[in-house]
Amino acid sequence: MHINGHTVLVTGASSGLGVEFVTQALGRGAAKVYAAARREINHADPRVVPMRLDVTEPDSIAASAKAAPDVDILINNAGILGGSSLLTSPISEIRDVFDTNVFGVLEMTRSFAPTLASRGGGAVVDIASVLSWIAAPGAYSSSKAALWGLTNSLRAELATQGTQVLGAHLSYAATPMTEGVTDAPKLAPDMVVGQILDALEEGADEAIVDDITAAVRASLSTNTTAALPG
Repeated sequence: MHINGHTVLVTGASSGLGVEFVTQALGRGAAKVYAAARREINHADPRVVPMRLDVTEPDSIAASAKAAPDVDILINNAGILGGSSLLTSPISEIRDVFDTNVFGVLEMTRSFAPTLASRGGGAVVDIASVLSWIAAPGAYSSSKAALWGLTNSLRAELATQGTQVLGAHLSYAATPMTEGVTDAPKLAPDMVVGQILDALEEGADEAIVDDITAAVRASLSTNTTAALPG
């Protein structure tokens, strides 16, 4: 799915990778970019349309779908950390992580799928993580594992309308969300976004951004011949 001449919507566009997605989409010739976040965004480029959006609020999502009937590419970038222990963290905190990282993606995709279909299929990009495949304490890695499965299932369902669904996986990027992570290397946001958008324009199903993620992905079982249960 090429970006040039098309309309892009980026969630979580107020900081981190979201800002970079807006910038690089413009650089690749996007006709319009909806920069969606919980707070309003100011941008000098007239092609940027600020949008107030909370991906955990169904009414907010419905309003965004109504206000943006020309979206060709949906980038589900919004995500949060939290729920450091599945056993002792407040369940409300764990729900917040899943509501943002999983159900927010699902509701955004459900709401915009008809728009994408009406415009020839378009594309959905889900920002997952290397932690989709590594079990770690807390809600974040389990939410990203759920997102990986969700992305794959949505790809199967959206194939009938010609929508490309790209799952992007990476280790830590240097963003405000990871400022508290001090014991791991961090990737440059411009490199991360550049590789993801390259994969999008190449028509890929998956973007593996860095060597750590590639090594973990390669370690997964590739046996696809086993019979499914039942």
